[in-house]
Amino acid sequence: MEQEQIAFFSYISGGILFAALFFVTLYLWRIKAAHITLSIAALISMTWHLAIAMNYRNIPLDSTDLLILEVCRYGAWITALLAALKYSTGQHLPNKLRYLIHGLWLIALVTILLLRGYEHPSIENTNSLIWSSLVLSITSLICVEQLYKNSSYSRLMKLWSLIAGAIFAYDIYLFSYSLVFDQIDAELWQARGAINGIAALMLALGSLSLSKQATQKAKFAFSRPVAFYTTSMTVAGSFLSLMAVGGYYVQLYGGSWGTIIQILVLFLAILSISIVFISRTIRSRLDVWINKNFFRHKYDYRTEWLQLINYLSRTPDIQDFQLRAITAVASIFKSSQGALWLQQKQHFVPVATLNLNLPEGNIEERVNTPFCQALREREWVFSPYTQGNKDQDVQNQVLPKWIFEIPNLWLVLPLLVEQDLLGFMVLTKPRSQDASLTWEDLDLLKNVGRQVASYLDRQHAADVIAESRQFDAFNKLTAFIMHDLKNLIAQQALVVENAAKHKENPAFVEDAISTIDNSVARMNTLLKKLQHNEPTELRSLELHKTLMEATKKCQNLQPIPTLRLESSDIVVTTDPDHLLMTCIHIIKNAQEATYSSGFVDVTLRREGKNAIITIEDNGDGMDEEFIRNQLFKPFVTTKSGKGMGIGVYQAKEFITSLGGKVFVESSPGLGTTFTISIPATQG
Repeated sequence: MEQEQIAFFSYISGGILFAALFFVTLYLWRIKAAHITLSIAALISMTWHLAIAMNYRNIPLDSTDLLILEVCRYGAWITALLAALKYSTGQHLPNKLRYLIHGLWLIALVTILLLRGYEHPSIENTNSLIWSSLVLSITSLICVEQLYKNSSYSRLMKLWSLIAGAIFAYDIYLFSYSLVFDQIDAELWQARGAINGIAALMLALGSLSLSKQATQKAKFAFSRPVAFYTTSMTVAGSFLSLMAVGGYYVQLYGGSWGTIIQILVLFLAILSISIVFISRTIRSRLDVWINKNFFRHKYDYRTEWLQLINYLSRTPDIQDFQLRAITAVASIFKSSQGALWLQQKQHFVPVATLNLNLPEGNIEERVNTPFCQALREREWVFSPYTQGNKDQDVQNQVLPKWIFEIPNLWLVLPLLVEQDLLGFMVLTKPRSQDASLTWEDLDLLKNVGRQVASYLDRQHAADVIAESRQFDAFNKLTAFIMHDLKNLIAQQALVVENAAKHKENPAFVEDAISTIDNSVARMNTLLKKLQHNEPTELRSLELHKTLMEATKKCQNLQPIPTLRLESSDIVVTTDPDHLLMTCIHIIKNAQEATYSSGFVDVTLRREGKNAIITIEDNGDGMDEEFIRNQLFKPFVTTKSGKGMGIGVYQAKEFITSLGGKVFVESSPGLGTTFTISIPATQG
């Protein structure tokens, strides 16, 4: 009688608490914090509690009615959990899975009603209650897991997931235990009402406190040990359930030997489970599987990755990029020391260290050793002092001897760019955490290694480009010097060429001396510019005199240029020699592009505040695309083998430096017009 009293109070208190939860869920539904199906589940759970409680007060509840109530209770919770998932996250399970889950409890309910209608004797069997409740409690726990996993931004739904999960976990334990012993344990059944009531109380109080914060990010999380042992026990319970089924049918059809065989089967099942949990290898694999699929990882990958990228992307300061690479990786894994090896020709050589004294002697490694092949081909992370891992022990045999001389060595990390081994990194043991390597450490190490390798490769490429740019600048400077020297040599060659004929002519000698003096002055000016100790000489000059001198110096070529001065009082401020060479170059280009029967006209005029110089010819001309994309680029020329392609580039750069502009109009076969605009002052 006392046991019935305990059971009554257990279930009646559970019913009262679920009634309170029903009103709380109605409030949550009203403020749009929860779906109405949670209220329905609470109401059906209340009815279920009260019906069982009345069974202990002379209002009998037959086994069929209890079975129907159980299925309806599970069906209500399954529906509520899936609806809450859709309501709180906007997501739902794939249609096939949803239909399967709902189909389980609906088929169970319809089957029970049909068997009841036909008064089939199996409906009265306790095993029907045990089996249906066990299957539906596992199904409900699957729904809980989906709601928990997808409701990361709803603290309220996290709370419901955790507490509902506890309810169904207890049911799984109760009915698994009952399945093994072929009967429902009375004490576990009596406690079920009180346990459900406590869960309802926690749900009610927690829901009220979180109702205003329903969308705050949840912080609930299972610890790994709890996850490991909970999953392990679930697997063990499922295995024992299967063994119990086998044992049940052996007992049913095994005659006098049935009980002995059943006990033997259960003994073998328990022994098998014990072996599984004693085996370190199997336990470690199970632990990895649970951590990968169920729980928050050891590392916050988003934070770690952002910190790594931010650190590698900093503007270089005192530390060089190789040392920063070691520091970035070491900081992630809480290591205080490290070293970096990079490939130089056919060896990997140490290029940087972080708080680490490397052993003396030869610590270089050839690129084709078994050690380097393992790094390259298997992306193997070496951990020389890891014990109990057969694969690691085998791979450690290819480690070079010098690597064991590194103090406090922890691991060797490959740095791969696609399939190429850029180098490897050595880290020492972290002081503040376990030095053993898990699957998570290895995954992160390999990904970090590839990212750092890409960063190092990019930095190396940037250094190569910078060096190439320095050589390019040097080559351009050399080309400019050669261009100026070529013009000076041409002047002096002309003097030498005419010396044999006119050396007795005093006027020629005077002109030759003047030409040589001008060449010497220009070479001195060029040297001063190269030494950067002499600023460009700017002075006012009469522009028409410069054009007269330029056309005079170009009269040795055909066609002879003509000069038309529409204004002869224009004064500009410029470098006289540079402006003269610019005009001479453009005039000579026009002569070289024009047949001797053609013309080259040079005109000077004023437009507003600008002096306008036009150099027009009727030579070969250029197309619009060449003018737009190539004419003013250095080292591009149309004079095959005759020019360096920098004269026009220099001319434009010089005119632009004076605040002027250069315009070109040309058509193939019709000729070209260069227009130079320079700011002028009144002379």
